[in-house]
Amino acid sequence: MTFLAIDVGNTRLKWTLYDRAEPGAGVLAHGAEFLEQIDRLGERAWASLPEPHAMLGCIVAGQAVKHRVQEQMEGWSIEPSWVVASEAEAGLTNGYDYPSRLGADRWVAMIGARHHMLRRGPSRPILLVMVGTAVTVEAIDQHGRYLGGLILPGHGIMLRALESGTAGLHVPTGDVCEFPTNTSDGLTSGGTFAIAGACERMFQHLFKHCAAEPLCLMTGGAGWKMLPAMTRPFELIETMIFDGLLVVAKERGERVRRL
Repeated sequence: MTFLAIDVGNTRLKWTLYDRAEPGAGVLAHGAEFLEQIDRLGERAWASLPEPHAMLGCIVAGQAVKHRVQEQMEGWSIEPSWVVASEAEAGLTNGYDYPSRLGADRWVAMIGARHHMLRRGPSRPILLVMVGTAVTVEAIDQHGRYLGGLILPGHGIMLRALESGTAGLHVPTGDVCEFPTNTSDGLTSGGTFAIAGACERMFQHLFKHCAAEPLCLMTGGAGWKMLPAMTRPFELIETMIFDGLLVVAKERGERVRRL
């Protein structure tokens, strides 16, 4: 029962074809496309795939992009299915003021993070950082309740904002260092430490709230850039959203079978 998982972000579409819809499934194929290139998925990357038995995805790029993605699946008989954040799913309770307004990618990644934590031992709080076009810093308590999260601009957005708002500031990306002595290093270090500082502040809030040390996890395409600058040790799990989609797919399948 092959399963296609899709993650459509603000910049790229990432996909993985698994041999089954459950955690630990084997990967049959995977790929990524910039959103500008997704209109040819059906005749290129997906043309040689065996038809999936099921599909589940999360998307933050909007309805127009969703429609374009679904057009690439019209040659298959599967019904596209997309995750929308709800009040509770897969052991996670949503503490957002309006649960359905929480980004689907954030919701799915947190489900994946909690699954990773529970596989390792006793339940504990989780600090989950997603580093992409934007950065989110999520807090989950030891009981599986999502407490809330921070949203920050990613490195690229920070640099573009400074370039557009500061006369003559057009410099190449620099290095991260403790005491920058040129503009390039100052910009790169400032953005990196701003993100790291937000993560540290949320760690302290979560530790105090739960009276237990959080498990620190990181995901996202730019996560590797942040790891060396973090105050605490973080584990980078690049497949977190896909892991969450597998958890959701398995639970939904079991629910249908029970009915």
